[in-house]
Amino acid sequence: MSPLPPTRARRRLATAAAALLLLSACQSAPPASSANDTTSVDDGTTLTMWTRSPTATFSQTLVDAYNASHKNKVELTVFPADSYQQKVGTAAGAKQLPDILAADVVYAPNYASKGVYLDLSARVDTLPFKDKLAPAHVEAATHDGKVYGVPHDIDLSAVFYNKVLFSRAGLDPENPPTTLEGLYEAAKKIDALGDVDGYFYGGACPGCMLFTTWPMIWASGDTVLDQEGTASTLDNGSATDVYATMRRMYAEGIVPTSAKNESGPTWTQLFSEGKIGIQPMGATALQGMKEGAGLQIGVAPIPGPKGGRSSFVGGDVLGISSNSTKAAAAWDFISWTLSESAQVEVLAKNKNITVRSDLAENTYAKQDNRLRVFNLLAGEGQTPISVNFGKTFNDTNGPWTAAVTDALFGSRDVGETLKQHNGTITESLASGG
Repeated sequence: MSPLPPTRARRRLATAAAALLLLSACQSAPPASSANDTTSVDDGTTLTMWTRSPTATFSQTLVDAYNASHKNKVELTVFPADSYQQKVGTAAGAKQLPDILAADVVYAPNYASKGVYLDLSARVDTLPFKDKLAPAHVEAATHDGKVYGVPHDIDLSAVFYNKVLFSRAGLDPENPPTTLEGLYEAAKKIDALGDVDGYFYGGACPGCMLFTTWPMIWASGDTVLDQEGTASTLDNGSATDVYATMRRMYAEGIVPTSAKNESGPTWTQLFSEGKIGIQPMGATALQGMKEGAGLQIGVAPIPGPKGGRSSFVGGDVLGISSNSTKAAAAWDFISWTLSESAQVEVLAKNKNITVRSDLAENTYAKQDNRLRVFNLLAGEGQTPISVNFGKTFNDTNGPWTAAVTDALFGSRDVGETLKQHNGTITESLASGG
């Protein structure tokens, strides 16, 4: 796994650390009593853990493997992504956080600085591979030189396509399209089969849409935000081409009508059932899909209208909550998730990207070219972060939702639609929505 470019990592920290979610109820500094504690115990302790829905399958895989091989037991609770930050903020104020807390990497600086996590510096220092952990994730969870979290997962967007349907439609399953226009043509041929649809997206899921369409804009050399993350640049020609193609596929019936109301929870279901030919989605989705006679999954970089490639790189960090009284047992689980046995024999074996660069070229990655594609994209993708990213782009009532909905399903010219909404998005980025 290649690290994100240093400038991008610094930008992530500088912007995300400012504020995405202010946990006003938890303003005290992180407890110092356990700062030098490196204890790890496996004595039959029951631990609680929270994660958000996009990471549910990934986290559960690790929890199941740990529970099967240790005396300690971890009980995982999954919350919807759109309410997760509010849930964490409320629990932090009431000191009712779980023992172990997973969080989107863009929120890690805020959590580290607001006392949500315990200081793990001494414990992390005991890891012989600490310098091999995904650097952007570690830096995001570091505050005032202290480490409060470690990488949990790396997720990134890529094109998923069904090789079975490619073959049925007379397409080469080993050579997926390298342009957006090529994706459209392939999807059209698959849709013509009659019993399946060519393409799918979560039209009512703002996070899904930016995760899968912004790389198309980047692949063309254009941007979505300015360097400071305070202004939108979505009124460009590449963005117009991208959303015009998405609208065209919906209008022509290549994308099923259900896409208009798909808000995220089931946005990969149709593809996993072998009913969709092409769908960009997150790399972690590969783990939860069962391949068979009707579904053989190929993956490829997300292309731009005329070529190029890119990816949206994200993921989660994992830490021990500040109100946990079971830190030693919690660290036993967390440190185990970073071990070679967990990273290779649990995660890589289940088609996931390892968070350790020294394990990127593992046996399973060498055997499965899809994992090699993911590892390549981890170093080529982007992670645009802004102080007010959440309210502007992830809020279903935010300006990005209105913009992408109009672009996909409206009747006005796509370019004019994006220009109209671009100013509102910029105002939100500057004011906090």
